Amino acid sequence: MNTRRWLHEHSLKLLAIRDTPEAIAGGVAIGIFFGFMPLFGLKTLLAILLAWLTRSNILAAVLAGALHDVILPAMPVIYLWQYDVGYWLLSKPHHWPSIKRLHLGGDFWAYWKLLTTIGKPLLVGGFVCSLPFSILTWFITKPIVERHHRKRDAAQRAAQASDTTPPSNPT
Repeated sequence: MNTRRWLHEHSLKLLAIRDTPEAIAGGVAIGIFFGFMPLFGLKTLLAILLAWLTRSNILAAVLAGALHDVILPAMPVIYLWQYDVGYWLLSKPHHWPSIKRLHLGGDFWAYWKLLTTIGKPLLVGGFVCSLPFSILTWFITKPIVERHHRKRDAAQRAAQASDTTPPSNPT
């Protein structure tokens, strides 16, 4: 997959949405937030729900939430970074996690214990790390969409003006 082409195509889809710049920027910010949260299988549903509740653009939220598909090879590194941040925030006194070997056996309850041990710091770190990026995304997206809407509206007015001009009388 060509990353540059994918980003270009999806940015054009975002700019083609007929909604207010605030709603589109809100949808993109929500999509970025949930795209980088470690909520496997729930990202899109939660992005749609929150976009609907905040009256942001749902399509923009879904498109931005799909951003993690492009950077999928980097997601393990991002999740490790989020886990480290979450672990540091939840530990008293604050310290970074030590590296331990995971021994996964066939015990069902051991998987749940592992999930609760790793899941809580991962969710906290995901929230803390995703929130600033989503806010930054809103402030970057809104002026871009506003500029695109101004250009589109000016082009439409120019096209209407050229259509409504009466033919000149050669007499």
